[in-house]
Amino acid sequence: MARKAGLFDLRLVIAVLFAVYGVVLVVVGLGFTDEADLAKADGLNINLWSGIGMVVLAAVFAAWATLRPVIVPEEPGAADLSAGRPSGTEG
Repeated sequence: MARKAGLFDLRLVIAVLFAVYGVVLVVVGLGFTDEADLAKADGLNINLWSGIGMVVLAAVFAAWATLRPVIVPEEPGAADLSAGRPSGTEG
């Protein structure tokens, strides 16, 4: 029987990384941005907007991995071994 890749799905790993970095940028953008930083970025709070974008991208990757999971096929002969007989034998 086939099973899902679960936590080994690369999309979930990417989603977690983007989420962590995105939350860090949102916190920095909200709490640690001063007027000099805003002046360098022409008035745009680039940390905040980049963080929001990364959190949204993380949500998209997580939704993609949840709605369309990778199905890992079972190895051939694994059902025969679990039944107590070697693969390739009948009866």
